[in-house]
Amino acid sequence: MTRTEGPSLACVIGRARRLACAAVGGYSHTSPPRRRRMLLDQLARPLRSLRLSVTDRCNLRCAYCMPEPDYVWLPRAELCDFAELAELAALFAGLGVDRIRLTGGEPLLRRDVPALVALLAARLGAERHAAPLAGPGAGRPELALTTNGILLADQARALRAAGLDRLTVSLDTLRPERFAALTRRDAHREVLGGIEAARAAGFGARGDEPLKLDMVVMRGVNDDEVVPMLDFARELGAELRFIEYMDVGGATRWRADAVVSRAELLVAVGRRLGVPEPLAGRGSAPAERFRLPTGQVFGIVASTTSPFCLACDRARLTADGMLFLCLYASQGVDLKTPLRRGAPRAELAALLATVWGARAARGAEERLAESERAPLVPASQLRKNPHLEMHKRGG
Repeated sequence: MTRTEGPSLACVIGRARRLACAAVGGYSHTSPPRRRRMLLDQLARPLRSLRLSVTDRCNLRCAYCMPEPDYVWLPRAELCDFAELAELAALFAGLGVDRIRLTGGEPLLRRDVPALVALLAARLGAERHAAPLAGPGAGRPELALTTNGILLADQARALRAAGLDRLTVSLDTLRPERFAALTRRDAHREVLGGIEAARAAGFGARGDEPLKLDMVVMRGVNDDEVVPMLDFARELGAELRFIEYMDVGGATRWRADAVVSRAELLVAVGRRLGVPEPLAGRGSAPAERFRLPTGQVFGIVASTTSPFCLACDRARLTADGMLFLCLYASQGVDLKTPLRRGAPRAELAALLATVWGARAARGAEERLAESERAPLVPASQLRKNPHLEMHKRGG
């Protein structure tokens, strides 16, 4: 298995506890705002983005993510409640995170997600105002959510009213029969209805906050729909992102020859629609963006063939409070246990600051360098350690 963690996590945790208050200058809810330098890891990457998983359950069984017949789920009693998720999110915001994306599994399977969004919006607004690592006048972190869209029609307006800023819907095909084959569920109509409800609720109404569609492209499965999906996105006023088939935990049927690369996608698009022009200003975003001669913008997430590890500023938190520093990481850090035992805010902040400071993860780059590339984790090992699944830690 790819090693991505660097120093022993046990050593890191021990050091963090010894440094408790000192690492963040004793910051607490009542501390006056003080300007601090941003948290940097061993490769000088700042902590700016959090993937917050609210459930490991999903109502699809996509071939590229959950191809097995059965799965081991996190015990419901072990999941963080909304107050705990908000507390942990506030911890990250207080240390400089300015983008939080709710993920799963399928996040809308968690009951009352709009209530969680409202709680986060209120709590993070207050937290960011007093954050020692936030710039002067910084607003609350941006709140986004990625969904498969099946349950979106009934929740889109409530999510928007609660304060959700951005929305991404996964859609890998325009064909209902292909959708059923790819996901093992007959729910294509519900996904399209969810996308329409999102537009009606105002997602994508502003040009700087487009509704996004994600398409995982697999050779021989849906690679013939690259241009039709671009046409569909253009008609919706949405921004499409093509995602290379990734060999992460859970992708037990992954094959290198099923990957449609960034280079191949650009050729396929250019042949039909004109040469795409790369756009500047990518920063730490996972998608490289391009503009077509028509003006339409699309993105490519090329983690498999063109990793962007050196720009990655993302932490990942599972629904039961395990912190992972990389999508490929084999070990995590338990934040829920110290939170539930009543650890002071300064101790939790010091733990997070120290763990991030020791981060040297470059999982996708290390996978690319492997001479014989196979699925990351076999199914038998996933059943023994479900936290290795991508749907536990958010994609």
